[in-house]
Amino acid sequence: MSDVLEYDVLIIGAGPAGSATARYAAKNGARTLVIEKRQEIGSPVRCGEGVSLSWIEELEIKEYKRWTAAKVKGARLYSPSGHVLEITEKMAGNEVGVVCERDVFDKEMARLAVEEGADYMMKTTAVSLIKEDGKICGVKARSMGKELEIRADLVIGADGFESQVGRWAGIYDAIPPQDIMTCFQYRMAGIDFDPNYTHFYMGSSAPGGYVWVFPKGEGIANVGLGVQLSMLDGKKTPKEYLDEFIASHDQFKDGEPIDMVAGAVAVTHPPETVTTDGLLLVGDASRVVDPMTGGGIVNGMKQGKIAGEFAAKCVSEGRFDKEFLKGYEKEWRDQLGNKLWRNYMAKEKATKLTDDTFDKVIDALSELKLNQVSIGAILEGVKEKYPELIEEFQDML
Repeated sequence: MSDVLEYDVLIIGAGPAGSATARYAAKNGARTLVIEKRQEIGSPVRCGEGVSLSWIEELEIKEYKRWTAAKVKGARLYSPSGHVLEITEKMAGNEVGVVCERDVFDKEMARLAVEEGADYMMKTTAVSLIKEDGKICGVKARSMGKELEIRADLVIGADGFESQVGRWAGIYDAIPPQDIMTCFQYRMAGIDFDPNYTHFYMGSSAPGGYVWVFPKGEGIANVGLGVQLSMLDGKKTPKEYLDEFIASHDQFKDGEPIDMVAGAVAVTHPPETVTTDGLLLVGDASRVVDPMTGGGIVNGMKQGKIAGEFAAKCVSEGRFDKEFLKGYEKEWRDQLGNKLWRNYMAKEKATKLTDDTFDKVIDALSELKLNQVSIGAILEGVKEKYPELIEEFQDML
């Protein structure tokens, strides 16, 4: 007979969104358990590790130096022919941020949750949902070779891009190839670049995506790219695209990889609902990755705070039905929904832009003295030099 554990809230997945959810659920009085299938939180790393600081105060993070590898002054965007647009901290505010040590970061977010009273179980995998009288009320799990049941009034799927919880609950099916970015990254040493900036290379060197260079210190950086899955024709892999890019750039070609990572990210819009009776989704599992950038940490943690506070409200009011969970849906969509949809539409347009268009846009913007990055300023800059592009570019924005 399986062991049985009982909690108010069960969270499946100990990434940043899961831990943020756990932190605020426990902080507000819910007996909370997080299960993680891996033996170590944050490892292996599958992330470019760049993150803004726009969320620090909102999520009451008092210390970030512990998990920071490099703080940057801004970003540089490169067109295929070499035009450069520099975005400074003055222009972008706290959207300019840091390159983190993701494994340390994830552990730190878990520590904050533990300090509020959340429990964690490592190497514990959910294998199915438990459903009774039409309501999800826990999971069957396997922990260190032992079968067990974990009963909970509210189950929260924070199990990432590959979320099994979302599929088991019938919330969504497979993601279409045009909404999946396949990624490959090296950590490279011995390269020559400005470590005060993150660097982004646009165009056909990464079809449907971009190349990134995120500094980790002097002469060392994460160098990676994302390619839209629907644009891979079987002739070239993401790794081969990245190898070609490195070989064609003098500042990188003499460097050596000391680490590599591959993965995928959903650059889609959120589903119509991320809840059902007794269950909600959060983070990458609820498709809140920014479709334009592929970044999901900040959105996931902001949504996680909302989810955790709402989970505690569910417990205090004894309501776990889908109708009550509409309150969670409304709150996170009010905060994140418009931007996600706008950036999804922009992504759809951007993936169709030619190298020539990227060249003209970045060339036009690089000649302006922008005080801030805004849609209006971008449109005016492009219109002045390349008026024939304005309709196409305006549609993208």
